Amino acid sequence: MAQTLAHIPPLPRNATHDVTNQPPPLTPYDASEDAALLEGLRREGAGWAEEDVRRLGRAAGSAEAQEWGEQANRHEPELRTHDRYGNRIDEVEFHPSWHRLMGVAVAEGLAGAPWADERPGAHVARTARGLVWGHTDAGHGCPTSMTYAAVPALRAQPELAAVYEPLLTSRVYDPVLRVPTEKRGLLAGMGMTEKQGGSDVRTNTTTAAPTAEPGVYTLRGHKWFTSAPMCDVFLVLAQAPDGLSCFLVPRVLPDGSRNTFRIQRLKDKLGNRSNASSEPEFDGTVAWLVGPEGRGVKTIIEMVNCTRLDCVMMSATLMRKTLVEAGHHVRYRSAFGARLLEQPLMRNVLADLALESEAATTLTLRLAGAADRAVRGDGAESAFRRIATAVGKYWVTKRGPAFTAEALECLGGNGYVEDSGMPRHYREAPLLSIWEGSGNVNALDVLRALSRDPGPAEALFAELALARGADARLDTAVSRLKTGLSTATETGARRLVEQMALALQASLLVRHAPAAVADAFCASRLGGDWGHAFGTLPDSADLDTILARALPEED
Repeated sequence: MAQTLAHIPPLPRNATHDVTNQPPPLTPYDASEDAALLEGLRREGAGWAEEDVRRLGRAAGSAEAQEWGEQANRHEPELRTHDRYGNRIDEVEFHPSWHRLMGVAVAEGLAGAPWADERPGAHVARTARGLVWGHTDAGHGCPTSMTYAAVPALRAQPELAAVYEPLLTSRVYDPVLRVPTEKRGLLAGMGMTEKQGGSDVRTNTTTAAPTAEPGVYTLRGHKWFTSAPMCDVFLVLAQAPDGLSCFLVPRVLPDGSRNTFRIQRLKDKLGNRSNASSEPEFDGTVAWLVGPEGRGVKTIIEMVNCTRLDCVMMSATLMRKTLVEAGHHVRYRSAFGARLLEQPLMRNVLADLALESEAATTLTLRLAGAADRAVRGDGAESAFRRIATAVGKYWVTKRGPAFTAEALECLGGNGYVEDSGMPRHYREAPLLSIWEGSGNVNALDVLRALSRDPGPAEALFAELALARGADARLDTAVSRLKTGLSTATETGARRLVEQMALALQASLLVRHAPAAVADAFCASRLGGDWGHAFGTLPDSADLDTILARALPEED
């Protein structure tokens, strides 16, 4: 038999293994190559940071950084409750790629650094950096966001802020658990929700008992969703004698001993898998009071406002990232005799996605500008921020899942496999509408803001008035919105907030975007010339101009 086989002539090369009609790798690419992002950065007072944002955008789109994001999600965090000798340690181990991502994020000022930067626009610059560095991985944005947000809340207790703020605003990533004041930089987390209440934090059952030392308490209870448990300090809510209060909980006490922070388990989540989310148990856990007893929600609400802005930013980032992926694919893939990018219906889909992405990015940077100016004492911007951040959080994060699903579909079956990266983005998208209050929570928060103080509504309509007369569809939408405010009910809160969001996005695009972008947005989102899915823009939409702006030619 062997002799017979030896005389069989070589088989011809198997042509079915030739790979054709597939796009080349996207990397390296420039995540900052986004006209809406760069224009918004300059407009909101942080043009001085453009060179850094562009540099970080190129780094984010590098093959190395993209691989970090992929590895950090493939190799998920692992909980180590005890060491080899049986000592309780409650530590979470991360893949080295997580630490590389974190090191860049902290060094680039995505954690607390803007609070130590006196330049106008510092918070806008941070948001813009987040919009580009977020192209790598969303999970590590959680600890950087909470660290950023902890600073203004901690200022409610000046003596604690004096000790910890310089370390929270550091650009040094120092991940090893040890005495906080002996480290070069700190990360902060938050622990608000509990299993029986979720967003209804006033039902919390964790208790805080005062000790003989003023301002020092011991906590007992179980938190339900505390992300990034390897942070150095946490702001948590607990029931003190005078009511729900805010506390600072360190992982390591000043004497070097471990504070009681028993991690019962890590959550098995839909997405955000590079980041660890945990259930810590407090049992005699030492904590310092932040702000007055009984004012815990008021104290920590500033932290929530900051993290809500980051939810908007992260959703806008996911939109842009998946749009770039989809645009790259259709630029090289052909079907039915032409490249997908040349197919009229595909161009409609991409243009529709581009409108949504630009509106989200533009609103994100406007919110960041309001936050920056509010920090510097601008009362009108503070009022605008109060309502517009909740509006943006509701709407932009709601649009994220549908957007990423449509972008994934642009890749067809290729987009449904893990190798493409699109499933990871799709799983990430729903988190941002849940984190820091679900859609209902944010919609009702808008109603509360309207009912308690006329300032937020006045600030919102003052902003909308800046575009008055520029587009009849926008003017009609604003008039309808004013009427809706007078009859607002809880049942109709989502509809009202959606109208606010669309009017606000449209007003920004009318004022700042090219006419083709603003006209198509107003025609579809306000004028009703639109279907129920992406890719249903009217024939009048200037698809060529929209796409040329959103997806510039690749090198």
